[in-house]
Amino acid sequence: MIICKSPTEIEKIRLSCQILGELLDLLAEKIQPGVSTWDLDAFAYDFLAKNGAKPAFKGYQVPGLTPFPFTLCTSLNSVIVHGFPSKKVILKEGDIISIDVGAIKDGYYSDAARTYAVGNISPEAQTLMEVTLNALYKGIAAALPGNRVGDISNVIGTYVTSKGYYVADDLTGHGVGRYLHEEPQIPNIGKAGYGPRLRPGMTLAIEPMVNLGTNKVKENGWEFSVADGTLSAHFEHTILVTDSKPEILTIAGGAKV
Repeated sequence: MIICKSPTEIEKIRLSCQILGELLDLLAEKIQPGVSTWDLDAFAYDFLAKNGAKPAFKGYQVPGLTPFPFTLCTSLNSVIVHGFPSKKVILKEGDIISIDVGAIKDGYYSDAARTYAVGNISPEAQTLMEVTLNALYKGIAAALPGNRVGDISNVIGTYVTSKGYYVADDLTGHGVGRYLHEEPQIPNIGKAGYGPRLRPGMTLAIEPMVNLGTNKVKENGWEFSVADGTLSAHFEHTILVTDSKPEILTIAGGAKV
């Protein structure tokens, strides 16, 4: 069932999202060569606690895996999503790292991700990040009342493939708000005009995950990586479908497209 949120619920989700927007901005200052992903996770946990929020991912369960043990997913270079923070993973010049994070504030969920450059990165990595971010904003712009989920999927996938990149197989966006993962699923490739119709009050996590060399992925427990070992980038916002243009909730200060 797809949940359209009440005005009161939207305000609570908006507050949860604002915390994530601030956190992702602060992490940009922390991400530099020599920093461990463990330290980034500890910083994020403390920031959420100081803002009266809890990490949405920590303790999250899926069948067949132990509960996710961290605040952040820290996915380095060829890791697409769900990378584990570690004291042994030290960022180095030229890396790219995708940070995915969720928060629970007053019982309501938010979800967002951003890929960061560690120092100076290659032109290849920079372009991959730009294409992925552009794909996100194109998908958000399609989240108009009366459109369908397939319209979001189609514009993301069409743009990514037109640039010579690959949408990661079987990894999707989703509804979010009362729960971390709600209906509908939002694939990053699909057919325009198909899928559930978008209505005001829907809160959606749109999140293109774009690979450099192949659409194929390999799984290792929680972690998904590019099958050929090339780079991947990931950007995500929680957005609100309104009566007009979508509102991006996980930007500090908020924004309409």
